[in-house]
Amino acid sequence: MHHHYRHRKHINMYDIPLGVWAAQKLSLVCCPRLQVRKDIIFKASTIILTYLAYAAYHMSRKPISVVKSVLHENCTNPKNTTDNDCGYPPFDVPDASTLFGTLDSAFLVTYAISMFVSGIVAERVSLRYFLSLGMLFSGLFTLLFGAAKSWNIHTMWYFVIVQVLGGIVQTTGWPGVVTLMARWFDRSKRGLIFGVWNSHTSVGNILGTLIAAHFVESNWMLSFAVPGAIMAALGFVMFLFIVDDPEMVGLHSTHSHLPVPHSSLHEDEERAQAVDNYDAEINHRASERTPILARSRSQTNAQTERNAVGILQALSIPGVVEFSLCLFFAKLVSYTFLYWLPLYIQSSTTLSPSVAADLSTLFDIGGIFGAIAAGTVSDYSGMPATTCLVLLVCAAPLLFMYAHLGGISIVVNIVLLLLAGFMVNGPYALITTFVSAELGQHQSLSHNAKALATVTAIIDGTGSVGAAVGPFLAGLVSQKGWENVFNMLICADILAMLIVSRQVVKELLRLRRGRRIRIE
Repeated sequence: MHHHYRHRKHINMYDIPLGVWAAQKLSLVCCPRLQVRKDIIFKASTIILTYLAYAAYHMSRKPISVVKSVLHENCTNPKNTTDNDCGYPPFDVPDASTLFGTLDSAFLVTYAISMFVSGIVAERVSLRYFLSLGMLFSGLFTLLFGAAKSWNIHTMWYFVIVQVLGGIVQTTGWPGVVTLMARWFDRSKRGLIFGVWNSHTSVGNILGTLIAAHFVESNWMLSFAVPGAIMAALGFVMFLFIVDDPEMVGLHSTHSHLPVPHSSLHEDEERAQAVDNYDAEINHRASERTPILARSRSQTNAQTERNAVGILQALSIPGVVEFSLCLFFAKLVSYTFLYWLPLYIQSSTTLSPSVAADLSTLFDIGGIFGAIAAGTVSDYSGMPATTCLVLLVCAAPLLFMYAHLGGISIVVNIVLLLLAGFMVNGPYALITTFVSAELGQHQSLSHNAKALATVTAIIDGTGSVGAAVGPFLAGLVSQKGWENVFNMLICADILAMLIVSRQVVKELLRLRRGRRIRIE
C-alpha cells in the first residue's frame, strides 16, 4: 500500500486540468450517475484529443506545399494576383525550386534531429504542458511564415529560420500523443484502436491542403494564419482537458510508462536500471511512426533486461538493414509527393492553384486505404515483406503512368492519384508499424527491450533521412523538367523492391516449409 501511495503522490505533482475539474464538478451537479462510466469518458476524450492534436500538427505542415505555386509563378501567367510579375520575392527567380527544396530540407532535417531530444524531454515533464506549449509554438511559427506577406519580408533567411524553429517545435507531437495513448490503453485493446487512430496523419494533411487552397489565390498569408490559429487554439484546449495519467483522476493506470523506482534493498541498482530503461523507452518513442504495438513488450521485459545492445548487434538481426533501407526509399517517394504534388499538378495542367491543391489530397486518401489494406493482409498472411514487394511492384508503373498520362483528363488524374497513394503509402505504413514489431520479437533478441528500441530507432531514423532527401533532390532535379523527378521516384521504388526481395525469398521458403510440415 505504501508503495502505491508514493507513486500516486509522484503523479499528483501536476494538478488535474482546469477543464476536467470543471466538467467533473458540473457532472456531479447535473447527473451524478455519470461517474460509473468515468473510464470510458476519459479514454474517449484522450483518443479524440490526441487524434485532433496530431492531425493539427500535420495540418500546419502542409500549407507551404500549396503556396509554392503562388510564391513562384510563370511570368506569362495572366491570372497573376501578386504585385510582382513572377511571384513573391525572393522566390521570383528561375531556380525557385532549389529555394523551395532548401525550405523543405530546413524543416525535415531539423525535425529528424530534434525528434530524439523531444523523446527525452517528453518522458520527464508533464505531457499536458509539453503538448500545449508545443502546439502553441507550432501555431506561432506557421503564422510567422504567412506574416512575411503582411510585413513585406523578402529575405530568404527569414523563411529558413522560421522553418528550422518550426521543425524543432513540431517534434513535440509524436512522442507526446503516443505516450498518452500508451498510458491510457493496455495492450489487449490497442490493435484496432491504434489502427484507426493512425489515420490522423493523412486527415491532417488533407485538412491543411484544403484550408490553404481556399485562400491561396486571394491572400496566401491566410493559408498559413488559419491553420496556425487552429493549431494554437487546439493547444489551449489540450491544456484545459488532457489528463497525463489515468491515476490522476483515480483510474487504474496501464503503467505503459515506466514506474518510478521505489525503495528496496537494491534501491540503487533499481534506480540505475530505471535510467537504462528510460533510455530504451526514449529511443523507442522518439520517432514519428514508432510501432505502437511493439512497445508494450519492451516494458514488460524492462525490469528483467539489463544488457544494452550495440547498433552493430542490432544491425545483424535478419531484416533490419533491408527494411531500414526499404523505408528510406519508401519515405523518399511519399514525402516528395507530399511536398511537391500541388505544384506539379498546377504546372502540368491548366488547373488553378487552389484546384490543384484540392486534387493533391487524393494521394493521401489513397494512402489511408493503402495503410489499412497492407496491415490487414500482413496480419492474416504473416508475410509483410511479400506484401511490401507486391505494392512496390504496382507503384512503379503507376508513377510512370501518372507522369505521362496524368494530364489527359481530370478523371484519369484522380484515378491514378488514388492508386499511387495506395501503393506508395502501403509499404511505408507497414514497415513503420507491423514490421518493426515483428523484428522486435526476433528470437535472436530473447525479448531484449533495448534491442527493440535500437531496432526501431535504426529503421525510423533511416526513413526520416529519406524523407528529408526526397523533397530536396526533387527541388534540384525539377529544374531540368518534371519527368526527371518521376524518374528519380521510380528508381527509388525499384531500389526498395530489390532491397526487400531478400526478405521475400525467406518468407516464401518459410511458407513452403510450413506447408510441407502440414502435409506430412
